[in-house]
Amino acid sequence: MSGNLLDKVQTGPVTQSVESVKSLLAYVGRASDPLPSDVSLDNGRLVLILSNKKDAYYTCTAAKCSCPGNQFRHNCKHMRKYFPETAKPAATVTELGSIRPTGGWIGPDGQKANGPVEA
Repeated sequence: MSGNLLDKVQTGPVTQSVESVKSLLAYVGRASDPLPSDVSLDNGRLVLILSNKKDAYYTCTAAKCSCPGNQFRHNCKHMRKYFPETAKPAATVTELGSIRPTGGWIGPDGQKANGPVEA
């Protein structure tokens, strides 16, 4: 057996081709021309969202999304738009803290100084 079986298992939503979504829309009796920007399924628990290049549909649930942005940040605009009550807000610099060091030199008068100060 070549490779590990776990490498082949999908762990989240899978991006769908336009053709597969057209077939799904035909099956449920919905129009596919023009392509809808989003398709809500299972009472809104699953949403298929057309990519900007219009070559694929991202599968989005309240927990995960198959778009590249979610793969990188684990929080994408699709989840924030379609599932605002469960999406994590984007982290800001103030929440994470400054990237600047908080330490510094204290001068003889108790004020912060830029470097060592001779007493």
